[in-house]
Amino acid sequence: MKIRRLFAPAAVAAVTAPAAPITAAPITAAPITAALITAALITVTPAFADTAPAEPRPQAPSPGRAAADDVAPPSLMELEKTAAAARQAYDAAVAAEAAALRDLARELSDRSSLAVAAAEAARGAEAASRAERAAADRLAEAEADLKGLPEAATEAERARAEQDVAAALTAAEDAADAEEAAASRAKEAAGARDDARTAAAGRAHRAEQDTEKALAAKEAADKALAGARKEAEAGACVPEDRLTVAATGLPARITAGTTVDFTVRVTNGTDRTLDEVWPYVKVEGADDLLDVLWSTDGSPEWQDADADHYAGAVEKLAPGAHADVRLRLVVGSSLPAGGGVASVAADYLNDDMSCGGTPEFLEYGFDVVAAAPPAGPAATRAASPGAPARAAAAPRPVGATTAAAPRPVGATTAAGALADTGPASALSAAVLAGAAAAAGTGALVAVRRRTRDGGV
Repeated sequence: MKIRRLFAPAAVAAVTAPAAPITAAPITAAPITAALITAALITVTPAFADTAPAEPRPQAPSPGRAAADDVAPPSLMELEKTAAAARQAYDAAVAAEAAALRDLARELSDRSSLAVAAAEAARGAEAASRAERAAADRLAEAEADLKGLPEAATEAERARAEQDVAAALTAAEDAADAEEAAASRAKEAAGARDDARTAAAGRAHRAEQDTEKALAAKEAADKALAGARKEAEAGACVPEDRLTVAATGLPARITAGTTVDFTVRVTNGTDRTLDEVWPYVKVEGADDLLDVLWSTDGSPEWQDADADHYAGAVEKLAPGAHADVRLRLVVGSSLPAGGGVASVAADYLNDDMSCGGTPEFLEYGFDVVAAAPPAGPAATRAASPGAPARAAAAPRPVGATTAAAPRPVGATTAAGALADTGPASALSAAVLAGAAAAAGTGALVAVRRRTRDGGV
């Protein structure tokens, strides 16, 4: 027995060790943490912390694509690729988060270019403000001196006082303009610094979220891979409905004491090469197992199917490719009349120990006709005079009979024709079985595969 006949989806039950986090060397004395990022966001732009990312909108499946429930389980190789990609994505996310944290630390530092510019602008604004206050004080003093001149003051003294007031007024106005310009420059510099810090905090926040998502995806991929490896080690396999089999050339009536040749085609409809595929052919007639021989282009000599009913092996079956196995059914002459059935399936095993098989048997029904009794002495009567002798029947190629060929339930063919015995219809086994009982032999039925203990 090469592969167990009980197929089950891959379990995902392994726990993986989390990867060590990457921490950046801080530029400032205080370490950059999630709490610091949140505080920076709230301090600079309070509305930022309340903005939640929009939930992704569900998308309808594209026309012609199968729904998720119809997709075959991924192979071990596919899971390994997914896990490797998830690990790479996580490593990239960790590196991106570390870079974002370093960038945030630089922006929060007083040594950043924008912070230095803002500090210089603030000092300039403070100096301009002091100059403006001093000029205003000088103007007030000049006005007070002019107002305090005695009545006996000369015209020259009064003119000099008025000139001092005018000069102080001009200086005060110039200082006020300079103070306003310096304050504007300080406000712009502080705004640029705060905007840069807000942007850096936002990038760090998003990078942190991306790392969390990448870690969750990595852990899920590692868990799925570990479960698949565990099942592969235990010998459990998965059903693969993209691996298909079909028999052609099997007649609907077979006479005891003859041999019948037919063909089974195995087709790989998956997107990967199947390293070794074993066609499974089991034929029963009148409750007895019948002998099945097989041959292929690579092994042209006829060989017996093994004890588990595998008829040879096909190696390296590429995606979309098919292989034909020639089969010869040997029917003993003592086999009594009755019903018969040929069960066809296929299993595979890859080099990475992933395995599986067709989820159903295709069962081709036929009738067994008892061998004609040997002719007695009465059968050797001489022909009537004048009657021409009857010509012997021409020999027929092996597999060609006058019986009707197997056909899907509900189809009818004329006697003597070989009907196509390709893949079964999508009808359930119960419906097909009921129809087979009504239609008699020549039925093609898809039957869910069972365990070996169940007799299959």
